[in-house]
Amino acid sequence: MTYPDLGENTLGVIFGKRRGLPGDVPTVRTLRQAKEMGSTLGTGFLGVGAGVIAALQMVYGLTLLVWNWDAYPDTLPVALAWLLLLLCLGGVAISIATRGESMPNWLFAIVLATVFGVIALDFVAIWPLENIAGYGTASLCASAGLLISVTLRRSWEVLLAAAGVAIVLAWGILVNGPVTTTTLPSQLGFLTLAVFPTVAGIYIIRRFRRLVQTELDRVLVQSTVSAPRFAVGMLASEELARLDLAAEELLDSVATGRLSLPLDSRMASRAASLATELRLHLIEGRRETWLYHAVTESETLGRSVTLSDRSSLAGLLGRRQRDGLLSAVWLLVSDRATRPATVEITIGPASAANRPRTDGTISVPIVITTTGIPRNRVDPSTWEAIGKVGRYTDSTYDSSLRVEINCLVDNPADH
Repeated sequence: MTYPDLGENTLGVIFGKRRGLPGDVPTVRTLRQAKEMGSTLGTGFLGVGAGVIAALQMVYGLTLLVWNWDAYPDTLPVALAWLLLLLCLGGVAISIATRGESMPNWLFAIVLATVFGVIALDFVAIWPLENIAGYGTASLCASAGLLISVTLRRSWEVLLAAAGVAIVLAWGILVNGPVTTTTLPSQLGFLTLAVFPTVAGIYIIRRFRRLVQTELDRVLVQSTVSAPRFAVGMLASEELARLDLAAEELLDSVATGRLSLPLDSRMASRAASLATELRLHLIEGRRETWLYHAVTESETLGRSVTLSDRSSLAGLLGRRQRDGLLSAVWLLVSDRATRPATVEITIGPASAANRPRTDGTISVPIVITTTGIPRNRVDPSTWEAIGKVGRYTDSTYDSSLRVEINCLVDNPADH
């Protein structure tokens, strides 16, 4: 049986040492792991802010409690409500300090039970007064338990709990006392103060997580700027890491004697499959440019950008030109979350206008066509980025921006 020759280049790829590989494989794996953790990156600091807001809300509620203490028919229920709420918040704080920034399901269930238990005890204390909005204190601050959960639980869970608190409080107000034009402002203010901090916290956390994911995506895409003209992408590098482990295990088994030579048919077939997969990855990367990988492997660009580069001319751009083109496209699409926008990049085709110049350069035409992006809404930094690519002219087509760039690159025939 003839065994496939892995060859010097193939073995170099197996161990991540082949020239032209865009960054070593462990670096790519680390970046991908950082992206997976991006949803919680930095939320601990926001959790501290949420705790401060909850503390201020508690201080306000305790001030009202002291002010209205003599008005309560029975102070035992409201005292128990406040004691239960303080114990809950203290327990959560101790859990975070000892277990880390996490809230398991059982702890979140305890928090929810405590929140509604506090509201029930407070209602028992103030129900005879027939003015929940005027005398509610513990029920007003009960959602502080939800506020400190916004960075530790999924947003929809906390939002559903906040909606439940709002429904219970609104029910109590409607049933316990009359709703008139005189009492309505204070009742609405009571509901808002009880629920709004939690809802605002959820909104801030969601926006922050989206920002972190976008920035991590931008960092990963930016790594393609320094890639060779033709290379495998980040996802292919991760696949090469898998093949690396499989090849190391196979070679180690042969070196340590666990596998004897010649290999049996099953192991020989496995070695042949590894070599074939490696060659396929190398062949695929011979026509894929840095811009292709930047668009296809980016969550932000992949859903909005279409690339047409049949001659793979994007690989001829210098690093400054690549950075300018990528930055311009990113700025065009990244701030359009509420208004759908698309960008089509057409590079080439080569024509008589692309003949070599006397200074050893050739002209590569680049056309950026957009939809949903009017010219007067383009950020000035976008024009600065486009200027790094080359001389350009812009026009408006169907109420959207169209940019034609004359990009000068080194003549590949001279290298």
